[in-house]
Formats: sequence, structure tokens, C-alpha cells
Amino acid sequence: MFKRLSELNSGKKATIRSFENEELFIKLMEMGCVPGEIITIEKSSATRDPITINISGYRLSLRLDEAHTIIVEEFI
Repeated sequence: MFKRLSELNSGKKATIRSFENEELFIKLMEMGCVPGEIITIEKSSATRDPITINISGYRLSLRLDEAHTIIVEEFI
């Protein structure tokens, strides 16, 4: 099932499927966030902004509005 990255809770895994924001896609692609990559939600603050993900062996913090533009397929 496809969801927005911002909808996932800590500890969940997902595969990146697409991006809604072309500028953000280019920025994230340079950091290894490309469709097909598996990510894990590491943690989020009490307000859930920012969230920390693990991708390709490193941690990346994203603002909630950035995470909202990333479409993922959650592992069940």
C-alpha cells in the first residue's frame, strides 16, 4: 500500500516509490534517496518534525513537509 513518508511511525520500513516535488527529488537523489531504496523510520520528535530515516547505511533528517512529498510502499 502506498503512503506518504510523513505517515509512517518509528521503526517502520518502506521502499521509496516516487516524489511529488522535483526540486526536493534532485536534492534527495544527490544523497542516495532514489525510487527503489529501502528506508527505515528511526525516530521522530514529539511533534514529529523533523523525522530521522536510515537509508543506504546513513541517517538523514527530513522536515515533515519534505517527508510529505515522498511516496513510499510500506513493508507489512
